Parts: sequence; structure tokens; C-alpha cells
Amino acid sequence: MIIIGEKINGSIPSVAKAIAAKDADFIRNLAKIQTEAGATFIDVCASVDDDIELETMKWLIDLVQEVTDTPIAVDSPNEMTCLESMKYCNKPGLFNSVSMEGKKIENVFPVIADTKWEIAALLNDDTGIPQTAEKRLEVFANLMAKAKEYNIDPSRFHIDPLIEMLCTSEDGIAMVETVISEIKKQYPTIHVTGAVSNISFNLPARKIVNQAFTVLAMKAGLDSAILDPTDQNLMGMIYATECMLGEDEYCMEYISAYREGIFGAKKK
Repeated sequence: MIIIGEKINGSIPSVAKAIAAKDADFIRNLAKIQTEAGATFIDVCASVDDDIELETMKWLIDLVQEVTDTPIAVDSPNEMTCLESMKYCNKPGLFNSVSMEGKKIENVFPVIADTKWEIAALLNDDTGIPQTAEKRLEVFANLMAKAKEYNIDPSRFHIDPLIEMLCTSEDGIAMVETVISEIKKQYPTIHVTGAVSNISFNLPARKIVNQAFTVLAMKAGLDSAILDPTDQNLMGMIYATECMLGEDEYCMEYISAYREGIFGAKKK
């Protein structure tokens, strides 16, 4: 599983407070603990007013890079902010994100095509978020046609099928499972990702719901996720599920992660 650590996001009240107070140590610590917990990428999202977003992204990226070499996921709903933020990163990471809205593809793909950056892509377009699996897969087909046009290999994509609140769903996660399965069927090397905690908004005991969703989504083909890597129960569930799906030969990754303290009893 590719883990995109979600904790440096200005939409989280404690992070917003740290950004406003320029509390560098708070941000550095979030980067450090997520790296130690096994994050593949450290997501950086400022979530501040437009006029200070880019300077805030630079400040956050610089702090992360002071304490870890883990690649950064530059995260903003404004694709131009992501493109500018890439320049502050010491190494290629994850562009988070594009969609079929407006001119985002035309703005991003020419710049990113000949780089080693990976790309998170949402399955929505100018009509909004499609409400059926068929419509989301139509958006996916249009996206991949653009990727082919710009000669971007499918393996560089992390497709987000758009995980929505379970409490407002009429069919549980059946539609999302269908989308994930079909994407992996069409492009086995592509990654499928999503913000795991979206599933549990407005529900009690959210971590239990997040764990259940992650297991079922992994069965469908989810192999990348935006989540809190310091949640040891969730991380243990991910490693155990990989074993049961036959993706961890002789459970070696599971055993190693346990020994490293990523989940399970803390070493004394």
C-alpha cells in the first residue's frame, strides 16, 4: 500500500493554528512522525486564503524537507499552486490533484509529462461529481485519453474514485467498489487512491468505519490511500489485509512492520 500521510493540512484546526502562529516545530514534528510511521509521501496542503497560499506552501515544504527525505505530495484545489509548489521540492513527489474540470489537464499535463512526478486524479468534471459508476468511468476514460495524448504512463497515476460519506450512501460502498475494480481491470499498473477518512464523516467511532472501508476497498483494488499513518490499528489492518490478499510473500512485510513498531505493541 502506498501511504500518503494526511496530517499536514490547514483544514485541520490544530494545523491551521500552527500555520497562523508560524509554529515551525509543530509542522516539523508532523512530518517526522508520519515518516517514522511508514508514509510513502507527506501530503502538504495549506488551506489558507488564495493570496497567501503559495508562500504558505513554500514555508510548509521547507519545514518538511528539513526533517525528512520522504517525497512530498503538493496538495491544492488550485492546480497552478501545485505547479508552482513543485519548484520548492527537492525531489519528484505526487501532484495532488487534477481532474477533468476546466483547463486543469491542459495546464498540468504538458508541464508534468516529462518529469518523474506522480499524479493524483479525481473522477469529476465540469458537471460535478458523477452519481453513478458508469458516469465516473466515463470521466476516467476521458482522463486516460488525455494521458495517452501527453504520453504519460498509467503507472504514474493515482486515480481517486471520490470516496463520499457512508451515512448518505444508498448502497454502502458498492458503487466505489465497482469503479475501483473496473479501473484495475482496464489498467492493472495504475494506482487507485482516496481519502479514507471521507467515508466516516458524521459517524461516531470513525476509526472503526475507516478500517472497515480500507479492507473492503483493498479487496477491490485500492493500493494507495490518503490517511493518518500514525493510526497504528489502521496500519496493522492494512498490512494484515495485504497478507490475506496474497500480496505479502510469507508475511515478510507484515513481520518487518511489526518489528519496526509501525503497529502492534510499542517496544519498551
